[in-house]
Formats: sequence, C-alpha cells, structure tokens
Amino acid sequence: MNDLSQEQQVAFQAACRQAGLRLTPQRIEIFRELARAKDHPSAETLHRRLVERMPSLSLDTVYRTLGTLASHGLIMRVDTIESQARYEVAQLLHHHLICRSCKEIFDFQWQSVDNAALPDAVKSWGRVERKNVVAYGICNKCLKK
Repeated sequence: MNDLSQEQQVAFQAACRQAGLRLTPQRIEIFRELARAKDHPSAETLHRRLVERMPSLSLDTVYRTLGTLASHGLIMRVDTIESQARYEVAQLLHHHLICRSCKEIFDFQWQSVDNAALPDAVKSWGRVERKNVVAYGICNKCLKK
C-alpha cells in the first residue's frame, strides 16, 4: 500500500480487522485504487484499471469486494440515476453534483445542510446516520460544448 498515506493504511487495516475481514491482495489493491481515484469509478472502471496489474482479477471479485467494503463502511457507494453505482473512499463529509451529460461527479461541502435539524416527521422515524445530497445538472464543460 505504498501510495496510500500511513494514516489511510493503518485505518484500513484496523477497520478490516475490526470487521473480521482478511487483508487479501485484492482488497488492498481495490482500496488503494479507489483511494487514489478522483473520479468516483464504477466497478467496471476499477476492474479495467486493476486488471493490468492483477491479470487474474475478475470483475465479480471487484463487485463482491466493493459490496463488502461498502457494507462495512470502509468505502462509500454513490448511487446515480443511471443505476450504476460509483465508489469513493470518503475522507470528509460531503455531497455530490452529477453532470447529466458527461456523468462526472463533483464533491462539495454544504455545512448548512449538514448542520440542519431534521424535520419532526423524520425524527420519529428512527436514527439517521448520514445526510447526503445528490444534485443533478449540466456542468460548465458540457454547457460550453
């Protein structure tokens, strides 16, 4: 895990141990590639990037690993209107803008939403663990085309 910060390496290893997950080469490489990615890649995109280094890595392994890591909170799944999940290693609380044209995902922070009290109707529902805004539109690059 050379290109991950020492803090990311330690945190990932500790979280895997705490979740009872083995640190397999596939998990390490998928997490490493996702941590370096700036584009919220899909499972297919991650597979294309990783298969050059790990020729025996199957797309099914990438899907299963992403599902496992997401279910344990080690990575975040970003659902899009195209029904294609994209993934990220979330460092800070943030929200997403998704371009309907090029599908680029842009992270942004919105503290007024993060700090806003939930409506009373939602408070009685149960425990909300995370608030996430996903906004859709057309980015400036696509508007200029």
